[in-house]
Amino acid sequence: MKKRDVPKVLEILNKEYQKWEAPVVTLIAQHTNDPFRVLVSALISTRTRDETTAEVCKRLFERIKNPYDLIEIPAEELEKLLYPVGFYRVKARHLKELGKELVEKFGGKVPSNLEDLLSLKGVGRKVANLVLADGYGTPAICVDTHVHRITNRWGLVKTKNPSQTEKELMKKVPKEYWTVMNRLLVAFGQRICTPLSPKCDICPVSEYCSKVGLTKRELSSSRPQSQNPRA
Repeated sequence: MKKRDVPKVLEILNKEYQKWEAPVVTLIAQHTNDPFRVLVSALISTRTRDETTAEVCKRLFERIKNPYDLIEIPAEELEKLLYPVGFYRVKARHLKELGKELVEKFGGKVPSNLEDLLSLKGVGRKVANLVLADGYGTPAICVDTHVHRITNRWGLVKTKNPSQTEKELMKKVPKEYWTVMNRLLVAFGQRICTPLSPKCDICPVSEYCSKVGLTKRELSSSRPQSQNPRA
């Protein structure tokens, strides 16, 4: 994929996006417009299926509205609310610490800049950029496993880790697309451009993809089928 193809490819994915299920953190951002909920749900979603994250977040946010609530809620109650997300006890402890940090350092508000977000314990660039993009609408490219895998498969970047990918994408993706790139590629990666045996036969941007790293077996297994991405 060439740099000049990026806007067209992302526009195509944006049109197709409505056929796919949006990532849970994106849905929370769209329905609440709350950086705090975006931050908490992003931390909860690590190593957890979207379906589980959605159920837990719905239950959690009925009880937790702000960082002060995280400080006041008993640890055992928070653990029960987080179950069965992966590492729920560890995440409960980290959320308690997060609430304290937000209150003591930032007056109970989620920071709106990258440096301050990265100063929070347990918050890396992926989560920080997601909060900026989905929580504040600030141009930022959140690179998770989907974005890293897909952009390398496209041949748009040739990188070894998400940090390198973020830097390269900032050079190659127009800034107006930064905030939407993660939600588009996560949904695309879950439904079409999967880690193993991607559905190239129904991919709406296959003609632009260099298919880097795909085996002959994976490529030969893609045959013309229905245009339904859920097939």
